[in-house]
Amino acid sequence: MVSLLQLWAPILLAAFVVFVASSIIHMVLPFHKSDYLGLGNEDEVRAAIRKTSPAPGQYVIPYCKDTSAMKDPAMQAKWTEGPVGTLYLRPSGAMNLAPFLSQWFVYTIVVSILVAYLAAHTLPVGTAYLTVFRVVGTGAWLGYAGGTPINAIWKGTPWRVSFKEAIDGLVYACLTAGVFGWLWPHG
Repeated sequence: MVSLLQLWAPILLAAFVVFVASSIIHMVLPFHKSDYLGLGNEDEVRAAIRKTSPAPGQYVIPYCKDTSAMKDPAMQAKWTEGPVGTLYLRPSGAMNLAPFLSQWFVYTIVVSILVAYLAAHTLPVGTAYLTVFRVVGTGAWLGYAGGTPINAIWKGTPWRVSFKEAIDGLVYACLTAGVFGWLWPHG
């Protein structure tokens, strides 16, 4: 059996490699440039939102307090009239990427630890590269891309964006699997 302590190097290296790859994919390559759209009347929408001073959080429009209100003709009219959507608000202020990047790096470590745990409990010392790649890659892909269809189904993320995020997750999973396969203990 392989211990997690034996896998500290692939855990940290895989997290770092995924972090660098994601930075390249999102900041250098044009792959995600079309993921977000702007509103033609953005200033008016911003003013309307600012007027109510909502706290940072997740909002839906139209908002329905409970399922019984969904049958109300006035509520159904709001859905028909539109817009229908989900709105995420963050605290006001200059955009600071440091907290996002820090949280993302912690997440890459968490995924690496979880796939290390999975692999350590299913693969013995000396397992062939491709077998390690297959097991770790599957677990990592679930960790990096498993939630993308959920966001498309329930939150309205466009399917094309969800598909691109799944591709990102596949890249991250392959990189993670490659690192683990390369550094897997061989006795």
